[in-house]
Amino acid sequence: MKIFVDRADAFASKSDRLIFSALLVLSLSACTVGPDFHKPQPTQITEWSKPSKPAASQVIAETMSERWWDVFNDPELSALTQRALTDNLDLKLASRRLQQSRAVRQVITANRYPNTVATGSYARKRNSGEGLSDPSGHNGQSAFNLWDAGFSAAWELDLWGRVRRETEAADANLEVAENDRRGVLLSVLAETAQDYIQLRGVQNTRLVTEQNLDVARHSLKLSQLRLADGVATDLDVAEAAAQVAAIESRLPALEQRQWQLVNALSLLMGEPPQALAAQLSTDAPVPQTPRQVAIGLPSQLAERRPDIRQAEARLHAATASIGVAKGDFYPRITLSGNIGSQAMQLSDFGSWGSRSFGIGPQLSLPLLDGGRLRGVLDLREAQQQEAAIAYQQTVLRAWHEIDDQLTTYNASQLRRDNLAEAVRQNRIALDTAQQQYVEGVVDFVTVLTVQGALLATQEQWVESSTGVSLAAVGLYKALGGGWESVYPLTETAQR
Repeated sequence: MKIFVDRADAFASKSDRLIFSALLVLSLSACTVGPDFHKPQPTQITEWSKPSKPAASQVIAETMSERWWDVFNDPELSALTQRALTDNLDLKLASRRLQQSRAVRQVITANRYPNTVATGSYARKRNSGEGLSDPSGHNGQSAFNLWDAGFSAAWELDLWGRVRRETEAADANLEVAENDRRGVLLSVLAETAQDYIQLRGVQNTRLVTEQNLDVARHSLKLSQLRLADGVATDLDVAEAAAQVAAIESRLPALEQRQWQLVNALSLLMGEPPQALAAQLSTDAPVPQTPRQVAIGLPSQLAERRPDIRQAEARLHAATASIGVAKGDFYPRITLSGNIGSQAMQLSDFGSWGSRSFGIGPQLSLPLLDGGRLRGVLDLREAQQQEAAIAYQQTVLRAWHEIDDQLTTYNASQLRRDNLAEAVRQNRIALDTAQQQYVEGVVDFVTVLTVQGALLATQEQWVESSTGVSLAAVGLYKALGGGWESVYPLTETAQR
């Protein structure tokens, strides 16, 4: 290339140099067609909605913990979450898609730079004697050697910013892929926490059922003893035995649900079925939420939820694509040059007489295309309008989702607390009914009825307690938190 630059004045005329210089200046001062992207400013909610009757655990507008799963203070949950972040297959697929998007961006952005090619060849040839020419000078009577080597370069002058808009769209599409991965990561975090909490809920429901089964068996023995003493009847014994069988019938379904959840967690960890059976078979309490749940400020939502960030990036890409479509209406000017050496004898290869060169601009201007370019432009503008509406819809849906989760979180706590009181009263009622049955004040049907009510309220309390924690997970997911510590905002700049 140095030889080419040093000797260019020996081959190019003064007018050629002036044209080259003028084109270079134009490329440096080129404009950019198409609309510039401006970050959308959606309607913001100034503060989170507040319930009319607050529950025990309240949400506060303070910085949300990036590792929100740790607020449950459950080491097993934290360990499973960390494992899912490294082993989950959906997350690995999203990472591979992100790598593909980065490769696509690299391909597109390469158009900003000159394309250079070095070539070299050797051939033993023989041309036709009846053809147009024979470089050997023997009219096709003998073969000859041909040595050829060269260096060529081409660079499109981006006078209208078409290439720059392509690069801008590629950057935005890469951001779409980045936020797709963040969205998958957020779903994996939430699903891991939800499956684990449900597993603990099922285990606690099974414990409650087994405790009630012990009580039912005790009642059966009591009725059998009273039958032997002539105080009770066969009807009392049969009803007590039916109660035992009815409670026992609940256990197989609970066992089935437990192992289904173990398998669901195993799948999230990228493991075969029952891989976590030994680890999760030991019963443990349902993870509980803290007294205060920090959910951040409403103004932080757009920067945190991956789907909002992704919708914004799609809008950015669609806006930049309009500039690409408009750039196709303008001439394309490409600077190209080549320098090389060609000889039939190796001893002559590289000599001054064997050298060749070429330099000059190439112009391409669309004339008649049947409206294709106009159709592409109309399509890009319609896609940009669609992306703008999709962004507004995504933000609005996010506000609704968060508001619904806030309501669910508060309502589930109130229901849990009321059921806790119902359980307490039903226990008192059962103790009283059993004592009165022994004293002969009430019949055995009353005991069975009260026992059934206690079992029902206990199961509902466990379900509601599980629902509170699930609602908290749903709230964290709706807020879009959790991916920052694993996939930070700065990663885009570091790639």
